Amino acid sequence: RVFQFLDHSTTYQQTQLKMVDRATTEKLIFEEYDNTIIPTLEDYIRIPNQSPAYDPDYLTNGLQEQAAELLVNWVTDQDVDGLEIETLSEEGKTPLIYINVPASAELEDKDTVLMYGHLDKQPPLHGTWREGLDPYIPVIEDGKLYGRAGADDGYSIFSAVMVVRTLKEQGIKHGRIVIVIEASEESGSPDLPYWMEKLTPQIGEVGFIICLDSGNGNYDQFWLTTSLRGLISVGLKVTILNEGVHSGKASGIVPSSFRIIRQLLNRIEDAETGELLVPELFTEIPQNRVEEANDASKSFTQVFSEFPFVEGAGPVHDDDPVQALLSRTWRPKLSYVGIDGIPNLKGGNVLREYTTLKLSIRIPPHVDPQVGSDRLKEILEADPPYGAKVEVIKFNQANGWESPALKPWLFEAVNEASETFFEKPARLFGEGGTIPFMEMLGTAFPNAQFVITGVLGPASNAHGPNEFLAIDYVKKVTCCVSSILSSYFQQ
Repeated sequence: RVFQFLDHSTTYQQTQLKMVDRATTEKLIFEEYDNTIIPTLEDYIRIPNQSPAYDPDYLTNGLQEQAAELLVNWVTDQDVDGLEIETLSEEGKTPLIYINVPASAELEDKDTVLMYGHLDKQPPLHGTWREGLDPYIPVIEDGKLYGRAGADDGYSIFSAVMVVRTLKEQGIKHGRIVIVIEASEESGSPDLPYWMEKLTPQIGEVGFIICLDSGNGNYDQFWLTTSLRGLISVGLKVTILNEGVHSGKASGIVPSSFRIIRQLLNRIEDAETGELLVPELFTEIPQNRVEEANDASKSFTQVFSEFPFVEGAGPVHDDDPVQALLSRTWRPKLSYVGIDGIPNLKGGNVLREYTTLKLSIRIPPHVDPQVGSDRLKEILEADPPYGAKVEVIKFNQANGWESPALKPWLFEAVNEASETFFEKPARLFGEGGTIPFMEMLGTAFPNAQFVITGVLGPASNAHGPNEFLAIDYVKKVTCCVSSILSSYFQQ
């Protein structure tokens, strides 16, 4: 039961692990963040390197390459003993930063540690950030670094390299460490399988995976992600006319394409509750994850309040934080994230020929996104009202992921790290977002242990306006990961 250690009631035999020194670790990581990492992150925020799905010119404008070069230069300046770094690039592909740190002689036979992050960014959402903030103009305010992708996921390469520096400068023997920083994650990682296939012979067998692209329930302790939802992204297009016509003549005779879409959506979603109606999108929630959510809710102080509701509005599960956490992690949910065919408020009195909605459906672990998307297409395209032309356009999809059971040493190491650097026990919880690479790695390395963590806490608002990186928190998370990794190498 992976939640037992959260209240220090674990029944596993305790072992004495060699840990990194707290004072030495904090001094190194805190000072490097203040002196070089935050300034470099500010330069990174200024680069508008959107992920391929949002930038049609990504192969020619050089922005991904510019961001990669900035990060590689910082890593090179660290002059970490033995560290090898290169940027892989090929025509038609986003770049990938590959870092190799050879093992200490005593641990050359230990399985590789793989650390992961990404450098591509979500769209800027210009005009929606609050006054004084801009997606590409970094601002430090109240201990937070504001700007697009500082938290998601620009910090990851800096923290990963600082973890390596910490081990080396404290003389802790380590196995081989590989760091992979991709540039297409926000688009579903379409290029990553290609790069990983090329790198697999070099990487070898992986025993421990650290992902620095997840979230947390507060900024007071270390959080470990135990599950991620998958994703089905489709377009739903309804066409009723070959061209738009005068609404005064047509309304009452020609049905609205928007009303037809409303009818179709009722086939897959209960408009009153938001519950989805497609059985293929559900899975049974494991009992230990239910208990985990119950435990996490006690520390997840802003389950509801982190969201900027307008005055008088409130959440779906307004009196049950446990159900709220389960709904955002282990239940399928539909969001409407794009629209086409509808003009702005200056539109004339025209009954339009078509309406298209972009549907984003988060699916729980163990649900096959191909099966789910096929079923959605079947339901939505069947028997179209008024004989309209209905098209389900598949965009992209990704599997969810559930962590394997934590081994006793990792149980202890995660909690010990949180107690050391936060003076509070760690917490486990599921995340509602998607990291496609984790499912790929879980399949490729079924015996590996995972530490998935990150800095996307309450109100940090990745993907949205006013995204920020909590500076003190990222420093402590980096310290915790250093401690956990040192524990791994003592096994």
